[in-house]
Amino acid sequence: MIAGAPKLDRIDLRILSQLQKTGRLTNVELAEAVGLSASPCLVRVRRLEKAGYILGYGAVIQMQKLGDVQLIFTEVTLSDHRASDFARFEGAIRKVDEIIECHLVSGGYDYLLKFMTGNVAQYQEIIERMLELDIGIEKYFSYVVIKTIFAKQHYPLEKFFAGRGDSR
Repeated sequence: MIAGAPKLDRIDLRILSQLQKTGRLTNVELAEAVGLSASPCLVRVRRLEKAGYILGYGAVIQMQKLGDVQLIFTEVTLSDHRASDFARFEGAIRKVDEIIECHLVSGGYDYLLKFMTGNVAQYQEIIERMLELDIGIEKYFSYVVIKTIFAKQHYPLEKFFAGRGDSR
């Protein structure tokens, strides 16, 4: 838990679970789903927003309906491992719109990137531009996604955090 952030109880977790599944719930619908009346529910939602637990609300877009898209996972290994090398790499890739996720990982490589592009050729152009930037990439391995079996947009919060110091 983040220092200074309010402790969450089971109702807060239920609120977060419901909102991540369906962010368009009205406050009345949300209150009913979590077993509260509307006013206390709204107070809790505002508290969760203010504390930074809720980063925002948005639509989940079915990208394939818009046109062809290609998901590609890329393992990246940096040539040097000083703090400044990580900062330089991370600063540069934040500017690449097609990178939709970046994870610093332990193991055989340093970063796992998730790209969404129009096709593999577009991905290759982006990688070549990244290499030209000289941002410390020693090697990379690409994994083209053939088919996404499922991609969950919500996390089982109550399973992760249930029983961790119910404060209410």
